Amino acid sequence: MKVVGFAGYSGSGKTTLVEQLIPALQLRGQRVSVVKHAHHDFDIDHPGKDTWRHREAGAFEVLAASPRRLVIMRELQDRVEHSVHSLIAELHPAVDWVLVEGFKDSDLAKVEVWREAHGKPVRYPADDRIVAVVTDSPQALPAPTPRTVLDLNHPDDVALWLLDNADRFAYQAHPPSTTP
Repeated sequence: MKVVGFAGYSGSGKTTLVEQLIPALQLRGQRVSVVKHAHHDFDIDHPGKDTWRHREAGAFEVLAASPRRLVIMRELQDRVEHSVHSLIAELHPAVDWVLVEGFKDSDLAKVEVWREAHGKPVRYPADDRIVAVVTDSPQALPAPTPRTVLDLNHPDDVALWLLDNADRFAYQAHPPSTTP
């Protein structure tokens, strides 16, 4: 691995040069990663932002760090469906809660979020891992439920319910799978 730093004041052209070097080095058979010090706002992966520009230029991975945040974005060579359990295994072990967004077909205990205006069916009659429903329209739920129904407009109440029912969400780590 070869490592080179680019120094200069904001606006000097560092990002543009790095953005141009990525494909130039790739044409010569090199795999390129970028480490970005985000000393200003930590707004990432939007068009025009440095991390987005580096990824669009073809960087294999981009690591952005500030005094309070760190993110690693890696471009995968092949499409990979990550298991929620392999991703949880990557997290710091000292957290109290992991809030998983998506992975609706996982084997995790889940809280369904349902909005009447969205017009989609509910998942809970068919998914026995749904333990509660958070909605803005409890009277409009398309199917009756014995599950706890919470108000989407009161996240503090949802947090208290989670804490009161913490045992239902105790995580049992799964053995590592052979696929990422």
